[in-house]
Amino acid sequence: MSLRLSSRLDAVKPSITMAVTAKAKQLAASGVDVVSFGAGEPDFDTPEHIKAAAREGLDRGVAKYTPVDGIPALRKAVAAELSGAHGIDVTPEQVIVSCGAKHSLYNIMMAMVGPGDEIVIPAPYWVSYPEMVRLAGGTPVIVETTADSGFTPTAEQLRAAITPRTKAVILNTPSNPTGAIYSRAALEALAEVVLSTDDVWVIADDIYRSLVYGGAEYTSFASLSPAAAARTILVDGVSKSYAMTGWRIGYTAGPVQLVKAMAKIQGQSTSGASHIAQVAAVAALTGPQECVAQMRAAFDERRQAMVRLLNAIPEVSCREPMGAFYAFPDVSAYVGRRTPEGSVLEDDVALASYLVEAGKIAIVPGSGFGAPGFARLSYACSMADIEKGLGRLGEALATLSHT
Repeated sequence: MSLRLSSRLDAVKPSITMAVTAKAKQLAASGVDVVSFGAGEPDFDTPEHIKAAAREGLDRGVAKYTPVDGIPALRKAVAAELSGAHGIDVTPEQVIVSCGAKHSLYNIMMAMVGPGDEIVIPAPYWVSYPEMVRLAGGTPVIVETTADSGFTPTAEQLRAAITPRTKAVILNTPSNPTGAIYSRAALEALAEVVLSTDDVWVIADDIYRSLVYGGAEYTSFASLSPAAAARTILVDGVSKSYAMTGWRIGYTAGPVQLVKAMAKIQGQSTSGASHIAQVAAVAALTGPQECVAQMRAAFDERRQAMVRLLNAIPEVSCREPMGAFYAFPDVSAYVGRRTPEGSVLEDDVALASYLVEAGKIAIVPGSGFGAPGFARLSYACSMADIEKGLGRLGEALATLSHT
């Protein structure tokens, strides 16, 4: 007997990031020494004061169902933190807590997007953006950028991409996968285009805003003007800045109408996020912040080492990332080359597959991010792994010959 699955899955691609990470873990589980630059996950432990708050919560009996939109203490903490970070007034009623920022984004799409609706997405993009739009029945409209442009779309490109069917534009700064940061001038130019429309929103994915390096500055789209703030839907969470990926706490701040719609969806799917994880998130947002600065300093050191080592590999070029914890080198010179066994690596996916099998190094091919010929490498790992892994990368690429 065959099982007929929903047609909504027909246009959706599996996460290439998760696939690469799973392959690396599979090899490691079988005893193979693989250096993985795949997953965007800090290698640090969750800070002690956050874990202590969770332990104390358990001692108090915190392990119950919560309100669908989050416990009041966390919504209050989120509203206060976002208000300070973006220079705007966010109230707890405008906040909904979800099971990670990915869940937040998914619920936004389900609440806003329907058949015929369009969401503008600059490329390179996080792999899940277009797939979430498709799952909601909408159409992702991709705006291409280049390394030379700083991986930032121009106002002219955005204006050309917007149609009467456009619901929103997704802006991710600092960016996953490129590590690029939108300058204030770039955001102001994009804001002028958005505000010239009657009803186009900006979904601001700011999950990496605390991880900025080298004198660069994060600028909030919502902080540009009251008019820009009124069109902004903020998405954030504790996973990256506080090494809390597995706690699964993300949140959205936006118009109350949207928050209520998201709560309706969440109430019929996951219900509220984990109670104990929400208690831990309160401690993260309201407790000491030195841990964030310490992790950021370590990431910065690793960032510099990774970029230096990547650019030392012949025919590999890597623009300096100024935020998040990813490098995004151009490896297109090696696409189309032949392996020692005689196989031709037709695309970056084949190249990544060869590297994990022959070089024992896992990277994520750029095509999954809308940038064929590039690769994403996370430096949220030890310096020893960066040095060993990039040494292996250079050696494996050197084995490839021109066809």
